[in-house]
Amino acid sequence: MRVQKNLLTALLMTVVTTLLLGVAYPLVVTVLAQVIFPAKANGQLRERGGHLIGSEIIGQGFTSADYFHARASAAGNGYDATNSGGTNLGPTNKKLIDAVKAAVDAARTENPNAPVPIDLVTTSASGFDPHISPDNAMFQVPRVAKARGMSETDLREFVTEHIEGRQLGFLGEPRVNVLLLNMALDDRWPAARKVVTSR
Repeated sequence: MRVQKNLLTALLMTVVTTLLLGVAYPLVVTVLAQVIFPAKANGQLRERGGHLIGSEIIGQGFTSADYFHARASAAGNGYDATNSGGTNLGPTNKKLIDAVKAAVDAARTENPNAPVPIDLVTTSASGFDPHISPDNAMFQVPRVAKARGMSETDLREFVTEHIEGRQLGFLGEPRVNVLLLNMALDDRWPAARKVVTSR
């Protein structure tokens, strides 16, 4: 009799906690998130002309010369949403050293007189960093300015306007959101605009 009572109590507790924590709680949190901050709850997606361009918080590859490029990705074949992750190679790994050297050499052909920022030639832990360092963005200015037929000085000032500061004034580092920068670039100079989704 006692065993049956314990079994019934355990069964009822399982049902109640499943309903509370598996159904009611997620439902309440989802509804509150949609009401209080719907953009963040839906992934901070960006659209242009009725077409989805990307997310502010998920990095994506830009390869066209007239756009700023995101940090390199080692997720799958690059920016593969089903395979988030870095290379997991240690700092003394020959494969990593060779890859970084090749990336540095390629970067120097683009801008031979500037120091190469580390986040331009290394991948991130997630493979989806939406931000690059201000140094990385400035390094890319000559290429983007040349491709768009515009002044490097104007473009440097434009990039400076889009640098995000540290959170709460002390957390993290200054950074530039690549998707937002590229979209703003198209908005500011419509004559040079291309379809950002084609990259």
